Amino acid sequence: MGELATFRVPRRIAGTAADAVLGGAMVRAWQRDGIFQVAADCAQEARTRAALAASGRFFARPPAEKAAYVNDTSYSGYIASGEEVTAGRPDASEIFTITPDIDPGDPGAAAGLPCHGPVPWPGQEYRAAMEAYLAGVGGLGERLLRLVALGLGLGPAGIDRLAGLTRGGWHHMRVLRFPAAARTAERGIGAHTDYGLLVIAAQDEVGGLWVRPPVPGEPRPRNWLPGESSAGFAENRPGWTFVRPVPGVLTVFPGDILQFMTGGALLSTPHKVRLADRERHALAYFHEPRFGARIRPLDQGRAAEGTVIHYGEHFTRMFMRCYPQRATTRRIEAEGLLRSLAAAH
Repeated sequence: MGELATFRVPRRIAGTAADAVLGGAMVRAWQRDGIFQVAADCAQEARTRAALAASGRFFARPPAEKAAYVNDTSYSGYIASGEEVTAGRPDASEIFTITPDIDPGDPGAAAGLPCHGPVPWPGQEYRAAMEAYLAGVGGLGERLLRLVALGLGLGPAGIDRLAGLTRGGWHHMRVLRFPAAARTAERGIGAHTDYGLLVIAAQDEVGGLWVRPPVPGEPRPRNWLPGESSAGFAENRPGWTFVRPVPGVLTVFPGDILQFMTGGALLSTPHKVRLADRERHALAYFHEPRFGARIRPLDQGRAAEGTVIHYGEHFTRMFMRCYPQRATTRRIEAEGLLRSLAAAH
């Protein structure tokens, strides 16, 4: 794979012929490379720099102080190096996860829905930088999904088939720090696909992200099905490509939900992180459906088979798998919150 395709996204997607051409080019880039780049405007680049700077200041705090920013009602908050598990092995990444910031009095929280709780923000400056970044990439995510719908041939009438699922969506972000490579830490994050709809990522100049483009004849795990998992997928096989850091761009790739909805026309992109000779910082934003959304394939013939993903249950199970010892997981298990979620849908 050579240089990644880089696109400029218009401020408004109206369903014009030019929008359809752009969306088609994006779909083909994903089908070829598994990933593409979006050129960030000056405002977005400033938001990215501010968020990465706030992240660096937070992760420089003492471990005991960082460890205080957790709760057991949501998966928001601090995750220490080694706490996240991929394919049974701990990852070296240090993370602050930001999920929707939900007040305990919210109807979903009051009803006992899993993952519904506040973000344990480590300070107002950090919160302001992250919320500004989230607002910027959130608007970009909606425009990208409208373009992808056109690129998939859904036409102007179907321009909101994807983006419509994400209005009021369960958008969230992983703010990541990777330590410098050491003999005891061979990897930053093990090979996996992301469980959601659309991933928009920013990385600093250090680099460490690797992706696996579609390989002819290689089956991909269907992460949403019991007994199938993408954790550790093809980790040591040849065919991985280094994503070179480029100033002023965001990288974009599809998650499991897009693979499911398109019947494999778009494949969720496996990726992993190798540690570098110095620490690295990144932002991984997930533009997602609403927590209670019921996701069906775009092809109505396949939808008739009755295959449906409840997004909130899918999200909860994926996080429980990644964080089996976290207080939130133990609370969900102890209180049977997955059963209450199943009853709700």
